[in-house]
Amino acid sequence: MRDVSAGGVVYIYNNGQLKVARMSKLSPRRWGLPKGGLRRGETLEQAAVREVTEETGLQARLVCALGEIEYWFRWAGRRHFKTVHFYLMEAIDGDVSQHDHEYDVVEWFSLEDAHRDMTYPSEAGILDRAVAALGRERGRSASA
Repeated sequence: MRDVSAGGVVYIYNNGQLKVARMSKLSPRRWGLPKGGLRRGETLEQAAVREVTEETGLQARLVCALGEIEYWFRWAGRRHFKTVHFYLMEAIDGDVSQHDHEYDVVEWFSLEDAHRDMTYPSEAGILDRAVAALGRERGRSASA
């Protein structure tokens, strides 16, 4: 089986500090980024925005593409190859307390804390790409 998902690294600046949203189940504790499958007729970008809203309770605007990760997993006795397309997204409204039932906890973390506690190394790599993209965005806005 081949699966395609989309998601995002959602950020805010809070008192000058960059924070990113992550979520987890309570048991086992696995911190990750919001992502999920596409609905029929949905673009990658539309799916990323929808999944972020559903899983975090936040409305976010797309900033730029961050690339994708790929991995294999087993579910219901079948082997799946999944590609997840990630986007950098700025939180513009909403509240993490409004997340859906899929995760138990959605919280804001400093970039250092978010990176250190990420469960999946491939998603930690996406955080690295987000930091680089934010640096480019800040450089553009400073020179404008």
